Amino acid sequence: MPGSAVVFLVLLAAAKAPAPSGELVVVGPGHGGGSLGAVGPRGTREKDVALAIARRVAALARQELHARVLLTRDGDREVPLSARVGLANRKRASLFVSIHANSMPTARLRREMRGIQTYFLSADPSGAAAAALAERENLEVRPTTTWGRGHGDVDAILDDLALTAAQADSSRLAYALQARLVQATLAEDRGVQQAPFFVLTGARMPAVLVEVGFVSNPDEEKLLREAAYREKIAAAIVAGMADFEKEIAARIVSP
Repeated sequence: MPGSAVVFLVLLAAAKAPAPSGELVVVGPGHGGGSLGAVGPRGTREKDVALAIARRVAALARQELHARVLLTRDGDREVPLSARVGLANRKRASLFVSIHANSMPTARLRREMRGIQTYFLSADPSGAAAAALAERENLEVRPTTTWGRGHGDVDAILDDLALTAAQADSSRLAYALQARLVQATLAEDRGVQQAPFFVLTGARMPAVLVEVGFVSNPDEEKLLREAAYREKIAAAIVAGMADFEKEIAARIVSP
């Protein structure tokens, strides 16, 4: 094999490797500031739950994965949806994880619906519920074409390739996180879904959105208010990141 081809394959393998030690993970707590997100029957606010979990994910990822971690917000302020993945792209992050809590609109569904879901980006939602959730989360801004293309045909082609590879690995990351979250919390497994979340649009790295529970459900709201339960969620997300890293590394080195 010519030397140039060998170099290309090595670079391609390196580009697909996820968050090895010292690389950057961006964690995005949902909502913030005037955007409260969902509010539970006891007044628990999604923005507060998301920030508390995101802070623990950051601390554990630094400790367990030796990763560098950036939060899209580390306080009660509102960050535009486009700015969150924009930060991850500018900083050349290896992973992007957006953290949210779910809610249902009617009294019956608030009593009944519970469990954890993990989403990756797709123009085609998994179903009506996924489409409705994306619509709610996208209320801050209407999606437009914001793929961050460079100038010229070559830049556009490279951008498309990067986004395609990132989306393929996003589904793998979603399954890794979902498995660990259900195992750690014993919550109902609502599965891995896909939906057109604006906050994930244009990510040039594996990117997922985690719904850590239904804050509208009285029982899950009670759990989400407990620091010990939030710690289980954070630890599971970090363990899922580690599983994903191992899976991708094994795929790269396998013949």
